[in-house]
Amino acid sequence: MRAETQSHIEKVQKSLDLLGQRLGLETAQHRLEEFNARVEDPDLWNDQAAAQKLMRDRQVLVDKIGTYEAIKGALEDNTGLIEMGEEEGDTEVVAEAEAALAALVEDAAAKELEALLDGEADANDTFLEINAGAGGTESCDWASMLARMYVRWAEKRGYEVELQSTTAGEEAGIRSAVYKVSGHNAYGWLKSESGVHRLVRISPYDSAARRHTSFTSVWVYPVVDDNIEIEVNPSEIRLDTYRSSGAGGQHVNTTDSAVRITHIPTGIVVTSSEKSQHQNRDIAMKALKSRLYQMELDRRNAAINEAHESKGDAGWGNQIRSYVLQPYQMVKDLRTGFETSDTSGVLDGDLDGLMAATLAMDVSGKSRAEAQAEG
Repeated sequence: MRAETQSHIEKVQKSLDLLGQRLGLETAQHRLEEFNARVEDPDLWNDQAAAQKLMRDRQVLVDKIGTYEAIKGALEDNTGLIEMGEEEGDTEVVAEAEAALAALVEDAAAKELEALLDGEADANDTFLEINAGAGGTESCDWASMLARMYVRWAEKRGYEVELQSTTAGEEAGIRSAVYKVSGHNAYGWLKSESGVHRLVRISPYDSAARRHTSFTSVWVYPVVDDNIEIEVNPSEIRLDTYRSSGAGGQHVNTTDSAVRITHIPTGIVVTSSEKSQHQNRDIAMKALKSRLYQMELDRRNAAINEAHESKGDAGWGNQIRSYVLQPYQMVKDLRTGFETSDTSGVLDGDLDGLMAATLAMDVSGKSRAEAQAEG
């Protein structure tokens, strides 16, 4: 067996070992049997919230067991095929199995990384807020491009995306938008996107076809679930209702039901404008609690959450990533040094590589400065 092939086997086995450790492999099947027994309880759905949590927890365990077993089976199958092919001198079988094994290394590494999403709120749903920076129509268009990018990424992962509020740009794009992204580890993955995103391109709005630089800020904070209690003093918030209107398209909204809540001690402002007034108030309060919870997470773990400590201005000083479409094609994350020339793929939602690099940096405990120095 070639040295490279043996290295691939060792890498996959290392990932399996970590996955098994995170899963609690020795007790996983017993825990699943307990879940199944509770699911069969006819009184389960008397408490809807508890039942839904039980079903979610059960599905997470099922998925983890399935992932472990799939990688283990693929490793055993392809290792066996290589050994058999070498014994029989079948180079075609060996080549196919080696290619499958090389791909398995990447898949196992990605699953290993996902298993490290075990922060206090990583498994939660998340709010994703996008705000255009200075630059008028250019920045508003860039904000709408980022919104499309994140929606595509979320949909590819099977997450549910719900628009919470939006403000249209004067000529094109959006001034701001807030989405709720629901799915296992939604916050864990998307938290790496908080910061300022810079776009360099030939402007479609410039008749002289000059190159423009635009900035848009992205802010991500976890949805607070029933297990996390955040107290908000009613005397510390200001509730405003106002008329919201869209510029057209699927998110047209011309109602008087929009709600804005301001948290006076912190200055946090949250809005919701896509539902009825009662629903908007509920959505906005949940968003406020999530923002306050995010602040508490940042205080507890300032080193890992360095990028989330402040939105900052959408300008040069706070940028985390550059998307250059002219004079060359390149997306580069300034924290990790990860870069790719597949700009169209990234803008179409292919973000896993960028996110994984940041997550790996966070898990390793490196500071942004150390990561940049190594890059």
